[in-house]
Amino acid sequence: MNAQTAAKHATNPTTPSLPLAKPESIGLSGARLQALSDTFKREVDKGTVPGVTVLVARRGQIGWFDAIGRQSPTASAPMTHDTIFRIFSMTKPIVSVGIMQLLEDGHFLLNDPVAKFIPEFAETKVGVENNGKLELVAAKRQMTIQDLLRHTSGLTYDHTGNGPVQQLYQQSRLRSRKITNAEHATMLAGMPLVCQPGAEWNYSRSTDVLGRIVEVVSGKTLGAYLTERILAPLQMTETAFHTGEANAGRLAEAFANDPWTNEKVQLFNMLEKPAMESGGGGLVSTTMDYARFAQMLLNGGSLDGTRIIGRKTLEFMASDHLGTGVTIQGTLVSPGHSFGLGFAVRMQQGIAPFSGSVGQYFWSGMAGTFFWIDPSEDLIAVFMMQGPGQREYTRSLVRNGVYAAVE
Repeated sequence: MNAQTAAKHATNPTTPSLPLAKPESIGLSGARLQALSDTFKREVDKGTVPGVTVLVARRGQIGWFDAIGRQSPTASAPMTHDTIFRIFSMTKPIVSVGIMQLLEDGHFLLNDPVAKFIPEFAETKVGVENNGKLELVAAKRQMTIQDLLRHTSGLTYDHTGNGPVQQLYQQSRLRSRKITNAEHATMLAGMPLVCQPGAEWNYSRSTDVLGRIVEVVSGKTLGAYLTERILAPLQMTETAFHTGEANAGRLAEAFANDPWTNEKVQLFNMLEKPAMESGGGGLVSTTMDYARFAQMLLNGGSLDGTRIIGRKTLEFMASDHLGTGVTIQGTLVSPGHSFGLGFAVRMQQGIAPFSGSVGQYFWSGMAGTFFWIDPSEDLIAVFMMQGPGQREYTRSLVRNGVYAAVE
């Protein structure tokens, strides 16, 4: 389905959009984009995912926006262009832009200690495993705001491993949506770090702590701040920490059991307002809302005449902030890549097992949502689905399919 057809089929034509164009007029192959849609139709037919959306824009115009399959495996409603998804960690880039706005406003420096804003972090210790026991040692230096942005804080996630620190996370209430951002930060500060600040890249609850710093500095809830400074100016009217009952018929859902492993899939209720406005993974959104955020990034920080963040600030965020001295733990930062302030960044044309361009930056969500910005090709792509176990597979499929269409 090309962009013009997509516009005719849009469920909510009043939703703010981006300009539409025929694929060939913006240097994209319509035949290859159709092949990409056909790829996902096959995946839907195989039962890999209930449904997906895929949007590709180049030179500021949408060349492809397709909705494939069903919103939910238990209902007949088709996937639509305004279906609402849990975007999980695609919340992180939005919050990272929010914290950098406050940096631009002069409220802090990147090397300020986190404890300056959340005093409980002043006494946080590092956990070291010794003969099967967890020993606590002093931090060699304080974690900084830059550490939080680039995941070198020493914080972790309970699902990224099963070491003694992760086990403490697993036994805590950190995953509860009923605690506040302030309570969450205090709880984290009372737990040991998984490594010395600055020593390793560990995917973590760092962006949740950034969300709390936004609250401390701005005097607003994270949701109120994001709405005022990013979401409303970009007309991202469908993006928030929950959605209303009136939208119950627009929600994307995953299979109850993973189609590959048969393990139970548990995702949060999008209609329930949480106490915890998770800066690391709490937002729900639509494909077009996120495309407007992505296009703002590609434009160097502005959209439709509205500036969200400075061009040079954004260039700084989309740069390598790990260098050669930081050990990357886990597989989320692929070979040939590094990490900036809120995004992964491609550093080399080759090495990674999927297509791309040097300098592109991106991130994804646990339930399968994914986006990227490719400045060298003047291109953005936004992919949405709800299928946690299939996320790595589908990310590579969509990357390869989109780049096959670039002429």
